[in-house]
Amino acid sequence: MPPAVIRPCRIEECEAVLQVWRRAGSVPTVTDDVVSVRRLVAEGPGTLLVAERDGAIAGTIVAGWDGWRGAIYRVAVVPEQQRGGLGGALVEAALDWLRERGARRCTAVVHTDELHAMAFWRAMKAKGFAQQPVATRFVLNFD
Repeated sequence: MPPAVIRPCRIEECEAVLQVWRRAGSVPTVTDDVVSVRRLVAEGPGTLLVAERDGAIAGTIVAGWDGWRGAIYRVAVVPEQQRGGLGGALVEAALDWLRERGARRCTAVVHTDELHAMAFWRAMKAKGFAQQPVATRFVLNFD
């Protein structure tokens, strides 16, 4: 398999990003629409990274930075590209992006009912990630 190019998402690729999320089996959220993804790309340049292979987007990751802590969301790889190291490469690229901004801590937000995602993040223990059994996230979706 040829190496992937990991780079910032371009505004015209937002629909393709949504397709990757659907194909990868990501749990849909209220922000899974082209308007929201375009806003993310426009207002947070570099926060949405894509892995491009053979001219198509094969994976995505969102690296959130609030000036204090980093967060990773939406690690998604299309099924035919999974288990080849692309997810790990996306995580490394996101961590590099966060470190460049001064992040000293990073949280990965993972839906516990996505068993494949939980397995992926448990495997990231080798990179220093550890599941926190004592922390819970509370979420409010604005209508």
